[in-house]
Amino acid sequence: MPSQLVLDNFRVNKLPHIWCPGCGHGILMRAITVAIDELGLDKDKVCIVSGIGCSSRAAGYMDFSTLHTTHGRAIAFATGLKMANPELHVIVITGDGDCSAIGGNHLIHASRRNIDITTVVFNNSIYGMTGGQFSPTTPQLDKGTTAPYGNIDKPFDICQLAKGAGATYVARSTAYHAKQMINYVKKGIQHKGFALVEGMSSCPTYYGRKNRKGSAVDMIMNLKDTYVDIKVKDKMTPEQLEGKLFMGEFHESVEPEYTQLYQEIIDRFK
Repeated sequence: MPSQLVLDNFRVNKLPHIWCPGCGHGILMRAITVAIDELGLDKDKVCIVSGIGCSSRAAGYMDFSTLHTTHGRAIAFATGLKMANPELHVIVITGDGDCSAIGGNHLIHASRRNIDITTVVFNNSIYGMTGGQFSPTTPQLDKGTTAPYGNIDKPFDICQLAKGAGATYVARSTAYHAKQMINYVKKGIQHKGFALVEGMSSCPTYYGRKNRKGSAVDMIMNLKDTYVDIKVKDKMTPEQLEGKLFMGEFHESVEPEYTQLYQEIIDRFK
């Protein structure tokens, strides 16, 4: 029997999901639903928007108002929704390729506008659904179907990209650190402005096999061992920092929100 969380927040008739065994996306999807559930949001005022890719299939499983859009355009559609109805809690679910390649400009401009949208990036370092091509976040020298001898492109740090473009809440967790992921999504939803929460995921089928990362369990445990909270960075020795990556809250600020500024213009000329 499904749990109450599943019954209340998922389209049970659409389950089980199509993600590969060992994929971290299910954990990240659950983190979003737990965040919504714990905040007690009115389901009729929550809209989930997704683009194209493995991550974007999540919208079809979640029992809210959902919009499955074209590749890279989830944030653009979400902007239209938020402008038309600022009372909505608009949450974008997107992948590393979906939001930082074809959708990169939409991410940049939503960040600089500081529109009140929560964007959750499921980052598995590869294009999974379309065949294992390398993405803008694939580490240098790692392999993909379009980089059989190793990727030479320098990868994006999506959190730093969003922060630099003007996002006012930026955080990162992983599929292993599920509790932190829930907390960051909650804070992103409550934050008045553009919030980006990156969830590092695992893709054992394409990324793992091509790069000899071991089993699905090995890849999840690698997230545990590799990612440390940014708060403890200054307490670690150079030896302890070797090979480590960072998660945590990278930026939070209070700045004017886009739909409010737009409404002020309307009110001024009534």
